[in-house]
Amino acid sequence: MKKLKERWGIEKDWQIIMILIVFAVTGSTASYIGKPILSFFQISTENLGVLAYWVVRILLLFVMYQFLLVFFGWLFGQHKFFWNFEKKMLRRIGFKRLID
Repeated sequence: MKKLKERWGIEKDWQIIMILIVFAVTGSTASYIGKPILSFFQISTENLGVLAYWVVRILLLFVMYQFLLVFFGWLFGQHKFFWNFEKKMLRRIGFKRLID
């Protein structure tokens, strides 16, 4: 726990628990609401084919995950950590100009 606290720049043990809960809730929520969104836009394996469907679904889940991560981080009182986490991740994948 001490190494995580140092690496993440947090002070309390309960913050680690909240952060792990946020990651779990965000992943579950993004996965859960992904299928209804695809259904709403009538995106299915029959329309696009299996490969294209999964590419679209993964891209949709990735985008939703980014927004939900910051939202749930705020909801659980860890907005600062998750906003910094999000900026770091987006910089790594090439969206540096959008953040800075």
